[in-house]
Amino acid sequence: MKPIAIFQHCQNVQPGHFASFLDRHSIPWTLVRVDEGAPIPERVGAFSGLCFMGGPMSVNDDLPWIERELDLIRHAIDSSVPVIGHCLGGQLMSRALGGEVTRNPVREIGWTRITATDTPHARQWLGDVRGFDAYQWHGETFTIPAGATRILEGENCTNQAYVLGPGEGIHLGMQFHIEMTEALIRNWTHEWSREFERTPLPATTQLPASQFEQMRVALPAQLAIADRLYTRWIAALAG
Repeated sequence: MKPIAIFQHCQNVQPGHFASFLDRHSIPWTLVRVDEGAPIPERVGAFSGLCFMGGPMSVNDDLPWIERELDLIRHAIDSSVPVIGHCLGGQLMSRALGGEVTRNPVREIGWTRITATDTPHARQWLGDVRGFDAYQWHGETFTIPAGATRILEGENCTNQAYVLGPGEGIHLGMQFHIEMTEALIRNWTHEWSREFERTPLPATTQLPASQFEQMRVALPAQLAIADRLYTRWIAALAG
């Protein structure tokens, strides 16, 4: 099988559980370190799928690699090569397909409850899962692009995940961080500790101690749902 290309945009925002899942299923992957200046491929023929990770930048920033990634996403979708996006990655997918990325009314940091929509697409991807506590770290939000279907929504950020493509979809864009591991959560809260020094602290920003306490139950549950979503996604891998 051709490898999956994973695009990493920031040193601290690593593929985490997604990479572990691929390893467990003996699916090859290659890391494209965009944050270290790695070139963006122009074509998708060498890959069975594309994965775009998150990052502290905005899709609307004037960065040289953003337009190249948008072109690659469009090429992959036109070629029926599955694409998956985590947070910034989901925003890149939306933008590539004509959607908009704007500031969310509030920043979301920590665990928040999101729920499945009552659609055949959500049932195909999530089974009987009706809702769960998802890990968030974002200040912007995407619109659902034309032709896509929202499958997860939240109270403080409506658009949490969407799918598009043939049938009930082969491409998945997410606003939340389904790829998280305990190590990543602890690293982010340490590296970006300034987020918890804002005065007043927004109600949608969860302090690290509270995150760690909730993590004992929320993380295993999220990892199980990650496996469900990733399993559905890899079913359509090209070649």
